[in-house]
Amino acid sequence: MNFNRDKMIAGIADSGVQWDILIIGGGATGAGVALDATSRGYKTLLIEQNDFGKGTSSRSTKLIHGGVRYLQQGNFSLVMEALKERGILYKNAPHLVSNLKFVVPRYDWWEGTFYGVGLKLYDMMAGKYGFGDSKLLSVEETVSLIPTIETEGLRGGIIYYDGQFDDSRLLINILQTAVEHGAFVINYFRMNDYIKSKDMIAGITAEDLETGDVYEIKAKVVINATGIFSDEIRKKENPDTPGIIEPSRGTHIVLDKSFLPGNSAIMVPNTDDGRVLFAIPWHGKVIVGTTDVPVDKPELEPKASEEEIEFLLKHIARYLENDPDYTDIKSVFCGLRPLVKSGDTENTAAISREHTVNISKNGLITIAGGKWTTFRKMAEDTIDHAIELGGLEPRKCITETLKIHGYTLKESELPGFDVYGSDAEAVQITCNANNLYDILHPALPIHKGEVIWAVKHEMARTVEDFLARRRRALFLDAQSSIEAAPVVAKLMAKELNKNKKWVEEQISEFETVAKNYTV
Repeated sequence: MNFNRDKMIAGIADSGVQWDILIIGGGATGAGVALDATSRGYKTLLIEQNDFGKGTSSRSTKLIHGGVRYLQQGNFSLVMEALKERGILYKNAPHLVSNLKFVVPRYDWWEGTFYGVGLKLYDMMAGKYGFGDSKLLSVEETVSLIPTIETEGLRGGIIYYDGQFDDSRLLINILQTAVEHGAFVINYFRMNDYIKSKDMIAGITAEDLETGDVYEIKAKVVINATGIFSDEIRKKENPDTPGIIEPSRGTHIVLDKSFLPGNSAIMVPNTDDGRVLFAIPWHGKVIVGTTDVPVDKPELEPKASEEEIEFLLKHIARYLENDPDYTDIKSVFCGLRPLVKSGDTENTAAISREHTVNISKNGLITIAGGKWTTFRKMAEDTIDHAIELGGLEPRKCITETLKIHGYTLKESELPGFDVYGSDAEAVQITCNANNLYDILHPALPIHKGEVIWAVKHEMARTVEDFLARRRRALFLDAQSSIEAAPVVAKLMAKELNKNKKWVEEQISEFETVAKNYTV
């Protein structure tokens, strides 16, 4: 089945159809649940009111990791689960998940023993899923890996290994895999209300936001996988239900590659507020993050505070010879973590990232909490509950060994197309066939033909869908992406059969969003 929105809409037009599993939310959690459900053979539908991954799932620190910070907190069960899931994902999606070297610089004599022992424990807990053994580094070895490291007072470093990925690219590939197994997934499709039978949820009414058409969708089980908006969906069922989500904002800044040349990352184990800080090479730039700031309510486009940006600049400057400032920032992006409330904990940095499956008295399943690394296990737990609640025929989870769309062990020989995995050659053919091999912008190594591919094969519907999530231009260089928007809008308009007014609206809407990513 093609990853095509029109065909997906046609598949739900029959109001007499009853789905086994209906998922609200098209981020990492919802996509994982859809893949688990459909690969077990259940009739599965996923809807998302914005674009897939518009919220938190495209705004991570780009790490598939066990979580060194959780080790510091003594949450060994979460670390072990995450390390196992890291290994599974590395095997199932090697085109997007890679092994990355992390260096912990040492400036005090005691840090070698203290952090060295902790990272050895991290290695041991990974077991057969390990990415490599940690070890102490000399000053010379540390500088060799991080040439721009602050050398004054440097005593050496510690190296360890963890996973890196492209979050929204992986999300699209997971959804494509689900569709290949028979799932229906639709973006820009909003849940309006519940359908009930004998006080139990039996489906929803939903609206196609592109046409205004409203559908009645019946389902044996409805799953709320909306992340930071979980309480909003829960309160549609019962306005008096207590909230379970404690949102926390994580901010990242993006710098030029010159600040961290090479292929190794820096991990700062203890900032002034007790968080772990990373500087990570990613798509030819450097990501520095993250912060942890409690917020009052969820937002679709959170904006960084000046304090957060200054915090990141100040802390990374301690470890780099050349101190970055505001003028060096290429982009700023924020994500809201959907943390599950835990008693009287006031500091969101201390709240566990473990997930929770909540079932209401009317039969709504909510999967909340967790993190990108453990999305597969979260989905498995959720569908295990859904089988029991919906009276579905029990079937075992198969995602532990299920290859994700794009899977390939062969490194792409096509420069710039590596993120497409096994689709790389087909994307290049699309560029050549349409005489669209030119790049969008001198600062963005993205070919014009990739826009056509994203519309035809990855359900991109807006300029933002392409520049923010199908390709990561907005996250890597906000100003250049604004300058590229008119070209993208015209290419998309031709493919989607849109008029000049649509083009103008798209450019304006993208510029409005992109301003949140500039400083």
